[in-house]
Amino acid sequence: MNDLHALLQVLIMAAVIAFTRFLPFLAFPEGRRRPQVITYLGSVLPYAIIGMLVVYCFKGVSVMQYPYGLPELIAAAFVVGMHVWLRNTLISVFGGVAVYMVLVQLVF
Repeated sequence: MNDLHALLQVLIMAAVIAFTRFLPFLAFPEGRRRPQVITYLGSVLPYAIIGMLVVYCFKGVSVMQYPYGLPELIAAAFVVGMHVWLRNTLISVFGGVAVYMVLVQLVF
């Protein structure tokens, strides 16, 4: 019974996620014009979400204790530099994670 319960949970979660992914295409078909509010939110929200993620990532950094937030700042600078140079989000983010892990595990 426990396996059936877990399977039902997974199926329900998959259905809800699929519904939320398909909803914009159902609500705004190709030929129909989007409302101005939706267009505005589509242009503004990605930057707001990235800003919130950056704040969330740095919220636990202690600048008063060793290593004074240096691994985080170095990795963040690496991400920014890689993105300016390559303009590839995936390489920038994964490279930054790799740099951070190397710094935390081997340097600091």
